[in-house]
Amino acid sequence: DMAAKLLCLFLASALIAYYIYTPVPEDTEEPWKVMFIASAFRAIGHLAEVADRLGLMHYMEAVMLITSAEYIAPTSDENITVRDTEFSNVAVRLYLPRKASDGLRRAVIYFHGGGWCVGQAGMKGYDYLTRQTSHRLNAVVVSVNYRLAPKYHFPVQFEDVYSVTKFFLQSSVLSQYGVDPERVCVAGDSAGGNLAAAVAQQLLEDSEVKTKLKVQALIYPALQALDLTLPSYRENANKPILSKSLMVRFWSEYFTSDSSLWEAMASNRHVPAESSHLFQFVNWSNLLPEELKKDHVYTTPTYGNPELARKYPGFLDPRASPLLASDAQLRRLPLTYVLTCEHDVLRDDGVMYARRLQAVGVPVTHDHAKDTFHGAMMFVISPAELAVGHRLLNRYIEWLNENL
Repeated sequence: DMAAKLLCLFLASALIAYYIYTPVPEDTEEPWKVMFIASAFRAIGHLAEVADRLGLMHYMEAVMLITSAEYIAPTSDENITVRDTEFSNVAVRLYLPRKASDGLRRAVIYFHGGGWCVGQAGMKGYDYLTRQTSHRLNAVVVSVNYRLAPKYHFPVQFEDVYSVTKFFLQSSVLSQYGVDPERVCVAGDSAGGNLAAAVAQQLLEDSEVKTKLKVQALIYPALQALDLTLPSYRENANKPILSKSLMVRFWSEYFTSDSSLWEAMASNRHVPAESSHLFQFVNWSNLLPEELKKDHVYTTPTYGNPELARKYPGFLDPRASPLLASDAQLRRLPLTYVLTCEHDVLRDDGVMYARRLQAVGVPVTHDHAKDTFHGAMMFVISPAELAVGHRLLNRYIEWLNENL
């Protein structure tokens, strides 16, 4: 009957409108595209939630199915030879420029994002980013397919990217690929930015590695799992792509699939009192500039059950939370690029790291993209091509070109 059909049509339209209409910040360029991207991500999250609740598959495995749909095989073109191989038993995708080089080439070791749970070097967005980097810098790019949660937890992801880096930095390997040992960089976005920062710190402690990194480039990195109520987590809890609840889920899943850690992190009660001294390294009231503090009030942490930290010590480990490194360690880091986005739960992590590095004398370029959200650099190829994605990617490649 007509009325029932109309009602169904109305409900379907309302549901679609609810999905597509996401309030986006008013300074957003191409708001309809951003709404579309945000609604697609929300739909994926909801489907994964349903699959998880029904016991069909783990939430992250369901999300990973979608990222697999974005996969492209290693494809060489007239500028770059691309091939999948292994370094130190870890899968990598190699990008080797074809055009002749006057001398030795630069190299970038790249770690993809995805919350340590999803993503891969062969995803369209990452393949485009690393291919562009290789072509425009005439550089060798090693994009690492580290193992992922929920199958593998910390420190496996870190150990994978670290062993690839250490393998590549051997003088015999560098010379095999015609790479200048004075011009090597580690870079990554989001969880990959976390891994890049952790690798750069760990290399300083490793007497076996003779080659020093020239630069590190951290793109909207996640840098600490201690305080998940920073102003950026409060303001951007429901912004596009990376909500607070998803970030908390990524963090907890990095360490364990035990939901008790997830619940404790969600209420910011996971750090035990005996680790209270670590909060000085992530105290945003001392480390953020006034314009980011706004009217937020810093409250002393609520301490959690020490049992969690005993079972899953990873969240207190600087290899997972690079902001926990001491000033003495930070002082020795190489030239650093940090990109942060205004509408991003991880914004304050990057800002605090940039400020701490500047305070100990490390030369830092901190680019703050005021009009965009987490993950924007991934949306550089159709169908969801964003002008801001191209702008951030160009800025990152230009910075590397000038500094690497």
